[in-house]
Amino acid sequence: MSSVVEMKIDAFLSFNHLLKPKPSFTTTKLSSRFTFHDHNKKQTCKFKIRSQVGAEKQTASVDSRVKDIVWPSPDDEIVFWNKEFPHWDVSQQAPAEIEKDSDLMHIIHVTAEMAPIAKVGGLGDVVTGLARACLSRAHKVDIMLPFYECIQREQISELELITTYESYYDGNWVPTNAYRGVVSGIPVIFIQPSNYFFKGQYVYGGSYNELEAYLYFSRACLEWMQVTGTQPDIIHIHEWQTGSLPLLYWDMYHYLSLKKPRIVLTIHNMEHYGECRKEELSKCGLDGSIYATLDKAVDDRTIGHNPERLSLLKGGIVYSNVVITVSPTYLKETLCSGWLASTLILNRDKYYGVLNGIDTAMWNPATDVFLPSKFNARNTEGKKICKYYVQRGLGLILKGTSASKLINEMENKVPLIVCISRLVAQKGLHLITHAIKQVEERGGQIIVLGKASDGRVQTEFEGLANLHNQGPSIRILLTYSEELSHMLYAAADMVLVPSIYEPCGLAQMIGMRYGAIPIVRKTGGLADTVFDMDDQLHRETANGFVFEGIDEGSLNWALDRAFSFYREKPEEWNTTIQKVMEIDNSWNNTAGKYIDIYNSVRVRC
Repeated sequence: MSSVVEMKIDAFLSFNHLLKPKPSFTTTKLSSRFTFHDHNKKQTCKFKIRSQVGAEKQTASVDSRVKDIVWPSPDDEIVFWNKEFPHWDVSQQAPAEIEKDSDLMHIIHVTAEMAPIAKVGGLGDVVTGLARACLSRAHKVDIMLPFYECIQREQISELELITTYESYYDGNWVPTNAYRGVVSGIPVIFIQPSNYFFKGQYVYGGSYNELEAYLYFSRACLEWMQVTGTQPDIIHIHEWQTGSLPLLYWDMYHYLSLKKPRIVLTIHNMEHYGECRKEELSKCGLDGSIYATLDKAVDDRTIGHNPERLSLLKGGIVYSNVVITVSPTYLKETLCSGWLASTLILNRDKYYGVLNGIDTAMWNPATDVFLPSKFNARNTEGKKICKYYVQRGLGLILKGTSASKLINEMENKVPLIVCISRLVAQKGLHLITHAIKQVEERGGQIIVLGKASDGRVQTEFEGLANLHNQGPSIRILLTYSEELSHMLYAAADMVLVPSIYEPCGLAQMIGMRYGAIPIVRKTGGLADTVFDMDDQLHRETANGFVFEGIDEGSLNWALDRAFSFYREKPEEWNTTIQKVMEIDNSWNNTAGKYIDIYNSVRVRC
């Protein structure tokens, strides 16, 4: 009997450990229709799923694990990714075999995001992963983060108020609290102003002026270091939000008391540059006119305009001791094109490209609590179960056959492609929408998980969801769920990353960690991590399907090759799954490169 599921899904779902809907949700059942109400979010998206699957417990099995699994269904009152999961303390899973460094230092990250408590994109993952890796090497590491009102305090352990002080902003000394807590084993200092900054339901998009809030935050972090006498070796800043910090440091705080720190800036995406007027910069105590020159912080694109603008990202590049971007290929691309290319060329001697890693404790299919069945490179049977579990839960499997039979019969017949992405132009929206149709035409299934900040894009994808989500091949889920993303990577046969440009990209690395073969466009970090299966000169590194053009035909070519390989060479496909799962994309090696760069600029007392 068919059923219809109607969902209004929250734009962001965080980790959940409760055997009931999250506190912000209520659930009502009307016949076979379900509506999920998010009382904290006005914007909602609807989609319908037609299913012929029951929710009965299966008894047949591929192995002994299958018979103990309660299979999900679209009919369930609680969506399967929102159910109870065991508590997962990632800090206890840090690899013990990492060799400790002997020449230790103190590193403070100043950032707008941190996974999982204040994560919007890859920035949060990178900050957490790098910090954990350096901690594992025995360095002292802290993260300084705005105390966003939306942060769920239950995810912070040992939270306590440690400092009350004042930080200057716009002619006033703003009373400020600093809290210390521990998140995923990492010490975090939360900065909380007494004014309206950082209020709201989400990390970004509050009613306050974000530029002003991050100008305040950058100075408040330095002020806290001065007030408490904290002298880290390295202050590691990230993105435009903290671009004013090196200006403040060299203009004021280095001459007051902070003699020791050196500044490292990581640029995760050149698209975001922090446009700022001179009078806005002056609100944090700097003379904006001093920095309004071509060799300092003026935005090159506004020269001759009235008024000319500043760029916090450019100022950060000029005044930081080291600038890092997140892959070697993206470094080359940024030196060749883009309005910041001339500034980067002038600072080439301090500009590095270091490939990001992934947190292999957080992303580990052998221990992942969100998976119905664990697996590893030596035994991938659990991946088949994960695929079937997701298909059942989303109504992509027809009723009438036992679980074990379906799991075995569907192998090498119906490939499942997953695309987990922010729905923004950078990610190749026209290629994502094209892939949705092409995968179905080729007899595969595709799941898109993501959301759009642009209302027009969101509306377009809502239309696609309403059009396709009732069928047997396509699910477009306009939300983000950390739990569901883990399940989708584990279920996927292939992970699609068709970005127009991609500074690094984590999806392809996480996908490989979970045995999903990547299909990517050759750009940025994708070019540094995925190598084409048909490259006869580099067979030993081949691990995916790569296309170069931004046209639909180029994507078709990659999809055709991937589908043929999946269906015609099952044994070689399984060998490739094991191969990509064993690739070391961890932070271990990457952290070592960061440590070397830190050491190249640190001041030794």
